[in-house]
Amino acid sequence: MGNTFLYVIPVLIWGSTWLAIKFQLGTVPPELSVAYRFLLAALILFVYSKWRGLNLRFSRSEHLFMALQGLLLFSLNYVMVYFAELYVTSGLVAVLFSALIILNVLFGALFLRSPVSSRVLLGAFVGVLGVALIFWPEVASLQIEGMRLLGITLGILAALCASLGNIVSARNQRAGLPVIQANAYGMLYGSLATLVFALVRGVDFIFDPSLGYVGALLYLAVFGSVIAFGSYLTLLGRIGADRAAYVNVMVPMIALALSVVFEGLQLGVVEFAGVALVLLGNVIVVGRRQRAAGA
Repeated sequence: MGNTFLYVIPVLIWGSTWLAIKFQLGTVPPELSVAYRFLLAALILFVYSKWRGLNLRFSRSEHLFMALQGLLLFSLNYVMVYFAELYVTSGLVAVLFSALIILNVLFGALFLRSPVSSRVLLGAFVGVLGVALIFWPEVASLQIEGMRLLGITLGILAALCASLGNIVSARNQRAGLPVIQANAYGMLYGSLATLVFALVRGVDFIFDPSLGYVGALLYLAVFGSVIAFGSYLTLLGRIGADRAAYVNVMVPMIALALSVVFEGLQLGVVEFAGVALVLLGNVIVVGRRQRAAGA
């Protein structure tokens, strides 16, 4: 697939997953929904791998790195996001997550010895500022105290885990681990870790058989996990963790557009200015590299 296609897929899918997640809130504890999602996604990837005859035998050290990828990217990241949104708005979490690109630049330089690009950092700051303007009412009214402080802390930790998971995936690909099989094992290990977390918390292991919950679970597993993560991490291996992370800045744009269409959200001058900055940041970060790659 071309890089542009790999870039657009996770942006469109993850920008819409918030609609599916709304159908999962209520009956089933959040950590169980996360575990069900990635268990199902792992099963799909293993079946696909067996059907295609892909190698599923790896060394112990390779399994350790796939497990680390799964713990960071498919477990801690999502569990912390769910709990963060119990105390702060989803818009504020989106602003925190948009800083993922800056974290990827820093962690990439630290752990992968990747060069720090001033162009990427400039585009990242422009994009993060744009996301902050899009959700400006939520940012401006923020009071950093009490449970809100806990929510912010969890959101920051979630972004840190996601970024480190990105770096581990980049390391795994450099070491020759294929994305599909690494994701299959990573999602399996991540979901098992989440189930252990749920067990420690003493939550009731229940499942909601309703059409809304099952439909959302299938969408999140197939599209939000198998397809979106497969595309994103493949892109990450091609153009670097720093540039690929701008996907997380563009995602709120799709969520915003869907909110306008389905929820009647009205946009003002500040929000439009934020959208313009996000698009400008996108051009700065990935425009030249994408054209050079012939995507």
